[in-house]
Amino acid sequence: MAKYPTNKAGAKYGTGYCDSQCPQDLKFIAGKANSEGWTPSSNSVNSGTGNNGACCNEMDIWEANSISAAVTPHPCSGDGLQVCSASAGTCTSNGRYDTVCDPDGCDFNSYRMGDTSFYGPGLTVDTTKKFTVVTQFISSDGTATGDLTEIRRIYVQNGVVIQNSIVNVPGITANTYNSITEPLCDAQKAAFGDQTAFQAKGGLKQMGVAGKNGMVLVLSIWDDYAVDMLWLDSTYPTTANATAPGVARGTCATTSGVPATVEANTPNASVTYSNIRFGDIGSTYSGTTSSSSSTTSKASTTSTSSTTTKASTTSTSTTSTSTTTKASTTSTSTTTTKASTTSTTTSSAAASTATAAKWGQ
Repeated sequence: MAKYPTNKAGAKYGTGYCDSQCPQDLKFIAGKANSEGWTPSSNSVNSGTGNNGACCNEMDIWEANSISAAVTPHPCSGDGLQVCSASAGTCTSNGRYDTVCDPDGCDFNSYRMGDTSFYGPGLTVDTTKKFTVVTQFISSDGTATGDLTEIRRIYVQNGVVIQNSIVNVPGITANTYNSITEPLCDAQKAAFGDQTAFQAKGGLKQMGVAGKNGMVLVLSIWDDYAVDMLWLDSTYPTTANATAPGVARGTCATTSGVPATVEANTPNASVTYSNIRFGDIGSTYSGTTSSSSSTTSKASTTSTSSTTTKASTTSTSTTSTSTTTKASTTSTSTTTTKASTTSTTTSSAAASTATAAKWGQ
């Protein structure tokens, strides 16, 4: 409101939102209507795209459903909200990697990273029951001012601390990684044959800079009108060999997640985020068993949630959380089938806090 005094809606109504996908479906960007060149969506009466998009650093703390979960930093070359223009060739509609942001991120999805028995109904992290998700941001010098060098994931369920799964992917050194680091991201991109936009946009160091500048916590439940959330919990791309490294992300069918079906079959899908905490490493949770790996940083987030259906959530922030449908959650959560929830924080300067729902990825 201070930056855009004519915008009376504010963060409460989702204005000021941005993320690393540089979304063009936002109706207001930088305090102005995104009406120029607006084209209605072919499969959603509520959506469409305008000429402009809203780009900013995005930290997906929790994108998940009952089948798969991912934690993903998405850096951008620059801080705060940056407006792209399709007519100028700087939005993702011109080319996925033509923007100032990294649209792919460096994701840690246990299933995609080779442990198919870790997360899901009845597995090590049992998604039929409530659980807590902890995200730790580790710095280079053990202080809150050091460079971000690692993002660590821990779960707590039934009072037991569960360390993250270990990467088991051909082409990546065995028994070496269970957190997001620059060496893991380099090895992952090479093994999966993915673009290196994460590194090109500044990697973890830039993600840490965005965090220090302040980010907005976004919590949501959503379904995906672009690719049916298959990037989270199915074989994706759908035309790729499912046995190739990085292609299988979960057990959902490639025909699943169609928004019209999700909305018709689970109209009352919901997610609850509770006990969201922020503090020094080790201060936001408790439990027995498993000791945390060495800690050298200052920030950690914990949240609790419960979701139904393929729902996923996305949020953007320096140290924050967001949720979307076909389901991804940050915190304590229970999820079932095809909805995802996301906890995301974004580096938008338009508001200091927000809760918003966003369709699409």
